[in-house]
Amino acid sequence: MNALARRSLLKGALLGAVSNGFQFNLQSFAQIPGERPHQDETVAVLNPRNRVPLSFIIDDSTTLVNLAHFGIPQFHETFPDRYLQPWKSLPREIPDSFVRKFGEWCHEHGVKGKYSIVPYPACTGWVDRFIPGWSKKELEDSLELVRTLMMPDWDIHPEMVSHTRVINTKTGRPYENCSEYYMENWRWTDGKSVDQLADYIAYALRILKNAGLYCEGMTTPGGFGGRVLPELAQATLQACRDVYQTEIPHYFRHLFTDDSSVAPRVEYASGLDGSDPKCVVSIIGCTGDWFGGWDGLEHGSVDKFITADLQSGRLPEVIKRGEPAILVCHWPGIYFNGLEIGFNIFKEVYRRVHEAYDNLIWMKNCEIARYWAAKELTRIEKTDNKITFRAPFATPSFTVKVKTAPNAVPKLMVNQETVPLTEVHDSLKLENGKWAHVGEELMVCFELKKGIVILEL
Repeated sequence: MNALARRSLLKGALLGAVSNGFQFNLQSFAQIPGERPHQDETVAVLNPRNRVPLSFIIDDSTTLVNLAHFGIPQFHETFPDRYLQPWKSLPREIPDSFVRKFGEWCHEHGVKGKYSIVPYPACTGWVDRFIPGWSKKELEDSLELVRTLMMPDWDIHPEMVSHTRVINTKTGRPYENCSEYYMENWRWTDGKSVDQLADYIAYALRILKNAGLYCEGMTTPGGFGGRVLPELAQATLQACRDVYQTEIPHYFRHLFTDDSSVAPRVEYASGLDGSDPKCVVSIIGCTGDWFGGWDGLEHGSVDKFITADLQSGRLPEVIKRGEPAILVCHWPGIYFNGLEIGFNIFKEVYRRVHEAYDNLIWMKNCEIARYWAAKELTRIEKTDNKITFRAPFATPSFTVKVKTAPNAVPKLMVNQETVPLTEVHDSLKLENGKWAHVGEELMVCFELKKGIVILEL
């Protein structure tokens, strides 16, 4: 089961959307954008700091449990002619020593992304209570490692409840039926309403909240929600706001390795001029799992990401387009049964991509979601030499470009107070509070506050 098989293909997404009474074109599959404010066409909102975001999505991770070891026999029970891997030979645990090794290396190198914590991994036990086979202290130590080492640089997501069997949220027990209609990865979500999906997502979120983990989004396991995409987006918005009061919920459901855009999709925007603006953001991966596979048995390839001459591969394709380059992997493949093959591939991908480009910025999924929400939902009005931004959501490193006189000096006003700005002579040195002339254009990077911000030129 490769990465593309575990995520819905575009065709499947379209069919699911149409079957629920929605009509979409190829570019907007199941996206309901919602409100969009006026934005003056002479003002361009750039990427944060005029850089290309990178992020690293890790699926199938959790505390202690190797999901491949415990999940494969459950998948095989549902599909007896498939999932024939020698699962008993796979380690039952991915140790915290590896989590620490991986997390410390990534922190040292500025890597950010999303790290799943499956709440009831393959029905082995609950991360907020106990997992048989490990002591209470081992579980708590594992959670503390996630809280202190991973959470500063990584979004924590539930990847639904078990990633295998569907759980009855009233009893907390798996349904007896193990057909594909009662497995999270396959058909259980077919025909489900927004409220039904939100109940299930919220159930997963509450387990992580009980475990002391903070979440702003969620990841779908396998085909979860593939045929009810509009309902899935709305359910994510509802569940994240209910459990965590998340301002801008996001979810990871799609990845594309073709020519489709992988820019985040800001969906169901509403109330932008009121006190309670809402939206949900779909984060889209741009690679397959070319590290070590979902089971830790598929040796990946650095060259699929970026070739040794730094000229080809999936990452250069996306980076040249200026869209966020979000890599996707599975935790068992990064660990690779103790051989760390996936981890070593990632290290080389990191080395090559940073050798090739100097305009990158690593971001968590929630940071990308926030920026894109601000980018698309801020009203931008220009009158003479004054630009007014009416922002329903705040974001750091908001970067704009406008054509202006070569001697123009920007002045930023927030709440009728002047915010100091400093000139730099290289657009790659832009950060909050700095601006640069680039030819006939002026680039300004500033912290966009919720409400009204005025830029005078």
